[in-house]
Parts: sequence; structure tokens; C-alpha cells
Amino acid sequence: MLFAAEVASGLISTLLGALSGTSQYRGSTFFPDSLGKKVMSRELTVVERPHLPGELGSAMFDAEGVGTWEKSFVRDGVVENYILGSYSARKLGLATTGNAGGVHNIYLEGEQKDRRELLKMMGTGLLVTGLMGQGVNSVTGDYSRGAHGFWVESGEIAYPVDEITIAANLRNMLSDIVAIGSDVDRRHNIVSGSILVGEMRIAGNESD
Repeated sequence: MLFAAEVASGLISTLLGALSGTSQYRGSTFFPDSLGKKVMSRELTVVERPHLPGELGSAMFDAEGVGTWEKSFVRDGVVENYILGSYSARKLGLATTGNAGGVHNIYLEGEQKDRRELLKMMGTGLLVTGLMGQGVNSVTGDYSRGAHGFWVESGEIAYPVDEITIAANLRNMLSDIVAIGSDVDRRHNIVSGSILVGEMRIAGNESD
């Protein structure tokens, strides 16, 4: 399944939620006690760059006045840092990461391919261009969303589809990211191109 760039950032946002200090100390995460553990493909890194001029998420300080700095939350597929303000850091016996109030300019890094290459890699499957509903369980990682997009056959868009439900578990989805796209969407503070994921369940109808 290929998540188009305009919706792909939602997958990274869900990962970041699972790595937040609040989720970790409350145990309300599908990636508990994950520091030093593999959660994504070894070829992928999730990095924060808070000092980029003119970017939406740029900030010299977090909501508590702590200075921000560039860091990786996931490097080569392995969790390197949680997302911590001072309170969640104390609860976990760690130091703040300068992220009280949220994250700043998140980038997904790895070898990038253009949309046509990603479609060819997928072969037959679904190109998701829109998502509906809130069917994400932050504790179990169960993922079930309404979606629409295009059915792809032999690497080519065949026809539009609508009223689809896509489902999987986020642990499997994130560890089964096959490739990422060069078609980066910069309209959010989480910057990502399209994301090609392995197998997911699909149910729905073709649109007229």
C-alpha cells in the first residue's frame, strides 16, 4: 500500500505519539520501553531540525523555555530518544529533549524514490490519497481507517476507489516500510514524502 505524501505524515505523527514521554510513563503506547529498540526499517531515520529558517515548526525554545537542538528520535530504525518535556523526563528518570509543547520540523530520511518508482515497486495495490475517521488504538497499535484513492495494477493507476477500509497493526506497518518518496509535502511540521508499506487488509467498493 502506498500512502501519498499528503497523508503519509500521519503515520510518522502516530509513531511520534507512541514515543512521547507521556505515553511512555503512562504505558499508553504500542511501543513501550522502546529506547534502543528497532521500530522501523534500518534504512530510515526520523530527525528533528528546529532551527531551519522560515520553516513552520522552527523554534529556538520549547514551551518551557528550554533551548531546542537537532536530534534523532529514530536513527537507522532504532529509537534513539523519546519526546520529552521536563515533567515526562523526570517521570522516566531522563533529561528533557526540549520538546515541551511538541516537536519541531520532523523529517523522515532514507533513500528516496519518485512516485512512479514507488508505484512500480508496489506493482498491484492501493494508492491512498485520503483518510477518514480516527481508528487508531494508541495502546495496541491496531489501525483501521476509512480511505479513498486509486487502485494500481502492474505499477500503473487503473481506476479510482472510494468507501474503503484499510487495516493493520502500526507495529507491523512501521517496521514494514519498504520505501519513501521524494515528493515531499512541506505544508506541515512533519515533512515526509509518500510511504510504501507492505501488506495491509483492504475492504470496500469501487467508485463509479
